[in-house]
Amino acid sequence: MEIKQQLSDLIFSKGELKKNVYQSTKTSFELFRHTARTIVSALQEENRKKGSNLVFEFTDRGDFEFEIRFASDLLIFMMHSNVFEFSRNHEVMKSSYIRENPDRSYCGVIHVYNFLSDSFLYQRDNDLGYLIGRIFVNSENHYFIEGKRELGMLYNNFNTSVINQESVMSIVESAIEYTTNFDLLTPPYDEIKVVSVGEMRNSFDKKSMVTAKRLGFRFQADTDA
Repeated sequence: MEIKQQLSDLIFSKGELKKNVYQSTKTSFELFRHTARTIVSALQEENRKKGSNLVFEFTDRGDFEFEIRFASDLLIFMMHSNVFEFSRNHEVMKSSYIRENPDRSYCGVIHVYNFLSDSFLYQRDNDLGYLIGRIFVNSENHYFIEGKRELGMLYNNFNTSVINQESVMSIVESAIEYTTNFDLLTPPYDEIKVVSVGEMRNSFDKKSMVTAKRLGFRFQADTDA
């Protein structure tokens, strides 16, 4: 039985495109991993020079994940193993860069999450983390970032932004800077002034207590960051 040539061409062309996007994203992720490790080493050296006892750690968690800990914060970088395309209504699809070649809209994704380091240290499973940015990388090593404030505003030129050592260093430093300035705030008093007996009993178990940088706030709009 022969496969229709049109179907065969579609399968192979789309398959090759997604394979190239995956390889580009994986190479970029390894650059992020190396850069994050280098930054943590530099912070550790600075920590020793200052005679401080702050904690700076890099932890490798396999092919698709690593984390960096600095002081009270934790950043987790995670690469998704699949390839995605922007929706037709996404702003990036209106750019001349995509209109010239629609294949450029296929991207791999690297997510960057922020947690409190104590959440993992004390196994507080109900604590919340936040996605502060997601990095889209296409087969041409161009990238685009959707994210909070610094990340979202500084790295959104898909046409000209290319993944390299300099750009990755800048992105990781911006993520650390944003996280450091994104402080832990107390929730509004009126939202926590009443507590049930069950909640108080459960609070004796650290895993049942919920802590987050914007607990009780509308973080999505970034109104209180």
